[in-house]
Amino acid sequence: MHTRIAEIQSYLQHHDFSLAVRRILDASLDTADGTLLKEAIQVSQTYRQYKEGELPAAFFESANSLLSKINAVTERFAFQPARLVTASEIGKTYDSGYFSLEPISIQVNTGDILGVVGENGNGKTTLLRCMAGQLALSSGELDFPLLEHPDHYAIKHHVAFIPQRIPKWYGLLKDNLHFAAAIAGVTGEENTTMVDFMLERLDLTPYAHLTWNQISSGYRTRFEIARILLQKPRLLVLDEPLANLDINAQQSILTDLRFMAKSVHNPMGILLSSQQLHEVEKIADTVLLIKDGTCLFRTGEQEKTATAFVIELETTANRETLLQVLDGKGELQFNGGFYTITSSKLPAQEVLSTLVTGSIPITYFRDITHSTKRFL
Repeated sequence: MHTRIAEIQSYLQHHDFSLAVRRILDASLDTADGTLLKEAIQVSQTYRQYKEGELPAAFFESANSLLSKINAVTERFAFQPARLVTASEIGKTYDSGYFSLEPISIQVNTGDILGVVGENGNGKTTLLRCMAGQLALSSGELDFPLLEHPDHYAIKHHVAFIPQRIPKWYGLLKDNLHFAAAIAGVTGEENTTMVDFMLERLDLTPYAHLTWNQISSGYRTRFEIARILLQKPRLLVLDEPLANLDINAQQSILTDLRFMAKSVHNPMGILLSSQQLHEVEKIADTVLLIKDGTCLFRTGEQEKTATAFVIELETTANRETLLQVLDGKGELQFNGGFYTITSSKLPAQEVLSTLVTGSIPITYFRDITHSTKRFL
């Protein structure tokens, strides 16, 4: 907890206010102290009120006072890893016979984020629905070690699945959140506090009294995540959660999921699919590339470690100029938008140095040597 407090204080010092407020909310929740959580909600509400202008001194006083109180909590809670699900050679063949998910093995623990990437129609959703217990397996088996009797009812309350197309809610959004918390056994004052917390944590408070038809698809995704988190699942499965979010919201949601996965309040395992390779790779512990129903690549597999350095590049320089600067030290491909440089001799840093020395104008540069991007 002491290390986390120091990090939050650093965020405040360097004006990373949005991140600081979100982490203050997390730290307060993990103390299991309702009074501190309410103070954190007030700090967040103050920030939201003034975030377009200069924050008042009272904001910093309240934030630092709360951090001191959190730091003084004597009863410490710690993140406890646990195995949530093990999939052993699971496969799925549809009756039509047009598509099969080839056998694949996966293990997800609390705190883990596992990303499944690939183009549409290659089996990402099928894999996620199998892992969530929504599809009958054609082969293999799922093991949920924390469940004494892993029947459909138990798995449904252990695993939460959020589809890409979220079913419509009716009534006010905030009322739906109160109802979701009540179903999970959270009642009375705690229900009010937890809903207020989730609204602040996911930046939803300004939209709480609206209806489904009054918000964008991106905020519908956020509200669905809030609703599910109030029910405290152990394994959260999200199918294309980034599809309806703008680029800033994508990274914000992924960062929040990373923090929430290791929450002391409700540590989770997270399994998500996406076509946003770069964003997922930045936060996932393991990334699987699915193509034609087969796991083509899994990060960390020694037998598929890259034998050459691969760099993605955007530049206004033409092919001839690039080849001249590389001087035979790398192969060059162009897809109409990016160049790909493959070299067995030069790692990314040396490629960058060579290009800069050769006065090549660079507008985008990324090392994809260990990325799933090199297989697409």
